[in-house]
Amino acid sequence: MMNYVRHTTLSAVAGLSVNELDYLHDPQSNSIGALLLHIAAAEVGYQAATFHARDLSEDEKQEWGAALSLGERARSEIRAHDLSYYLRKLEDVRGRTLAELGQRNDQWLDERTFSSSGTGVNNYFKWFHVFGHEINHRGQIRWLRARLRTRA
Repeated sequence: MMNYVRHTTLSAVAGLSVNELDYLHDPQSNSIGALLLHIAAAEVGYQAATFHARDLSEDEKQEWGAALSLGERARSEIRAHDLSYYLRKLEDVRGRTLAELGQRNDQWLDERTFSSSGTGVNNYFKWFHVFGHEINHRGQIRWLRARLRTRA
């Protein structure tokens, strides 16, 4: 499922130029490029939480902070990258995820922890959330891309 979701995300951004990746629909929107990095950044956060039982390190927060927070910071910091930059980031992060998942068994998927709201969740739920999160942002990307076409 994760591979299918990623395939559809990549299809949604195929062929976009730097200007299209940086396009802001309005002053509060996020660019397609920022949303792509946000997808990767959220996955990095789940890697830290589920594979290493920790929060993001200071270095990780520095690298991924704008992408995690989106908004004004992302609008100013995530710009002028070509599509291959975003695709490399997504691929690198996913490669680490798949390598880590490959070292775990089904019992690991059932291991329970608590969410920030205090709800008991297992690792399966957390990783299901990762690709559900990507689906949500892929929808935003498709919406933004459709607006690009109407402006041309």
